[in-house]
Amino acid sequence: DYAEAFNYYSKAIDMCPKNASYYGNRAATLMMLYRYREALEDSQQAVRLDNDFMKLKNAESILEYEKMAEIGFEKRDFRMVVFCMDRALEAAAACHRFKILKAECLALLGRYAEAQSVASDILRIDSTNADALYVRGLCLYYEDCIEKAVQFFVQALRMAPDHDKARLACRDAKALKAKKEEGNTAFKEGNYDAAYELYSEALTIDPNNIKTNAKLYCNRATVGSKLKRLEQAIEDCTKAIKLDETYVKAYLRRAQCYMDTEQYEEAVRDYEKVYQTEKTKEHKHLLKHAQLELKKSKRKDYYKVLGVNKNATEDEIKKGYRKRALLHHPDRHSGASPELQKEEEKKFKEVGEAFSVLSDPKKKSRYDSGQDLEDDGMNVGDFDANNIFKAFFGSPGGFSFEASGPGNFFFQFG
Repeated sequence: DYAEAFNYYSKAIDMCPKNASYYGNRAATLMMLYRYREALEDSQQAVRLDNDFMKLKNAESILEYEKMAEIGFEKRDFRMVVFCMDRALEAAAACHRFKILKAECLALLGRYAEAQSVASDILRIDSTNADALYVRGLCLYYEDCIEKAVQFFVQALRMAPDHDKARLACRDAKALKAKKEEGNTAFKEGNYDAAYELYSEALTIDPNNIKTNAKLYCNRATVGSKLKRLEQAIEDCTKAIKLDETYVKAYLRRAQCYMDTEQYEEAVRDYEKVYQTEKTKEHKHLLKHAQLELKKSKRKDYYKVLGVNKNATEDEIKKGYRKRALLHHPDRHSGASPELQKEEEKKFKEVGEAFSVLSDPKKKSRYDSGQDLEDDGMNVGDFDANNIFKAFFGSPGGFSFEASGPGNFFFQFG
């Protein structure tokens, strides 16, 4: 009961005005009542009466820490503020104002559990403390529990209608929640362009809300992938991960985008990170699939050699071979430089190699599954490109390449 204590110490000073300890005790009481200027005056009087009474300079040092904290807060140096408040609380352990400032800065530093603990301790003593209610809401807001956060902000404003911080935080929380929900609705309706814009607008509301913004970036990345803006989606996932390194969903989304753009090494890296975090069967399967695609990507892409997609039919593979074999046949380039002839001969052999694999169901199956074709005696080098060509176009006397103009050739059947 600091007010009552203050009255008694004042009476004691009236009865014995030369006693330094009475001034010291009243100074300590005034500090608990947040009346620091008066506390400083009593401390100075105590020191004037007794030079050995140095411990009463606490009030002066507290004021210094308070000034440093104010400067730190303006510069957004929240660690400095926490340090100053810890030092001040060593002397003024019951000061709610110092505790609240410390808790707010802990929340702004992302140390939500510590901030909530401080605010909760105050609310247990004083359930109507608007500052503590605000800090409690701030922690929930930054942890992406926006609806609960709004409830605390509203309660704080009910206790103190002129609480500017609670009012601004409540406004941002409501705006962020509304814009995010609008984006979600547009996405569910398949209106991806609108969803992209709405998520972008939501990201401008509060740059300090790290967890919510990480989710917004990931949501926008999902929209970007739907719109085939894969590089942009990868960039958004990277921004989400930068904000929250534990955000598994962002790693999964980025890994899928890497797979879609055939950046398999990057995809494997992200899936490994996910599997280390959550060792589920699904994540293990995704990692294995990415590793397989990486392995396959380091081999010759026979589908690309023939100019067909990976789901090509037997007829499409034959057509692809026919087109590429004619394009790279050595006879067609007989008048070219030795270097070009050598390069075209190499490509002609690759076309034959690709066809020898993709036209054989057993070899094709092993190739598609990423297995080594050299196993079980399947030597991919065991073929003759010219023999394959003859099988398509008949005997050597049945065709010829003839010039039809400078650099132009056509294939003539017999």
